[in-house]
Amino acid sequence: MADSRLRMSQIVGKGYNEFWKFKGRYRAVKGSRASKKSKTSALWYMANLSKEKYRQANLLVIRKTYRTLKDSCFTELKWAINRLGLQNQWVAKESPLEIVNVETGQKIFFRGLDDPLKVTSITVDVGVLCWLWIEEAYEIMQESDFDTIDESIRGEVPEGLFKQITLTFNPWNEHHWIKKRFFDAPPDPDILAITTNYLCNEWLDEADKKVFERMKKQNPRRYRVAGLGDWGIVDGLVYENWHEQIFSLKQIQEQHPDLKSGFGLDYGFTNDPSAAFIGFVDLETHTIYVWDEMYEKGLSNKKIYDTLCKMGYGKDRFTAESAEPKSNAELKSYGMRVKGAEKGKDSVNNGIQWIQDCTIIIHPRCVNFLTEISNYTWEKDKFGNKRNVPIDDFNHLMDAMRYGLEQYIRNNKWLY
Repeated sequence: MADSRLRMSQIVGKGYNEFWKFKGRYRAVKGSRASKKSKTSALWYMANLSKEKYRQANLLVIRKTYRTLKDSCFTELKWAINRLGLQNQWVAKESPLEIVNVETGQKIFFRGLDDPLKVTSITVDVGVLCWLWIEEAYEIMQESDFDTIDESIRGEVPEGLFKQITLTFNPWNEHHWIKKRFFDAPPDPDILAITTNYLCNEWLDEADKKVFERMKKQNPRRYRVAGLGDWGIVDGLVYENWHEQIFSLKQIQEQHPDLKSGFGLDYGFTNDPSAAFIGFVDLETHTIYVWDEMYEKGLSNKKIYDTLCKMGYGKDRFTAESAEPKSNAELKSYGMRVKGAEKGKDSVNNGIQWIQDCTIIIHPRCVNFLTEISNYTWEKDKFGNKRNVPIDDFNHLMDAMRYGLEQYIRNNKWLY
């Protein structure tokens, strides 16, 4: 038993002792990047689901949109299976996403809030559904949506089991309902709310640590959140003229017969994501509809093209960041219709002003757009006064939106 505990501590590492032992209803873990919160959660679930005493337990894993699960939680849990040497016990399936214990019949289910009926209608063949993991819980902006999820973990459990919901997330915005509900709550034996950061991750190499040291010097605001796991203080939003709403293309096309499209592309690679804005605009009512997004790091130009084709946008016209003419030329060579954005004096602020005069309606699946627009603020000087310059952060889809809408901004006598 002692050897078993020693081996587990070597696999999991430090910083999560309280998290590992807690059996109350809610575990809320806010953390910086590289804080091990997702990997530790995956290890906890695979280690405990495999224990003899918990062989009646089943797990539901949720993110706001289903399509984001495969490359996040599903991959993390497969990694945990391999790290714990449980490959003969658990089998991962992709259609639909699920992980099954071949010995006991236990299951790990994956659901997105974009299909709420599937979240509330899960039935298990073996045991009970008693554990739930919400990854990137920050994406769930309405507390009522969480209440619906919370209610799905109900009913009696066999002796020795317990019901528990784990939320893991990056703390971008101090105004998020999670802060008030869990972190500002009075002491409660059913709530564990903890903050972790990269300093407890003993497996980071020197190159990883240098990323954070550089961030600390160059972008202290981001370091406090993405480095230390503190709450993001959001003051002076660039855009406040938006709301989240489910809609269909057929619906908005019927409402706006003269609907125009606007597709924009912002390049990134190692530290920043490549971001594509897929949107529509009704010029008469000044309404922008944010329909879809691409948001991913490490994409080559060929992969950008392949991804957009897979999403169904390979034949559409994109306006892209003009600072990378080679990337635009390469995408053209693959058959993509893309041109660089035309920039003029004050083009960023002029574009922002044009968008500020519109109503922005965002489809709930555009989780990265929602994150950026709710954190995209004006810079402040050393005295705390707002400058007429947006921060160089949370701006990849914000820039892509301006690129995509360039033709309409320019027609309004503003050179973009």
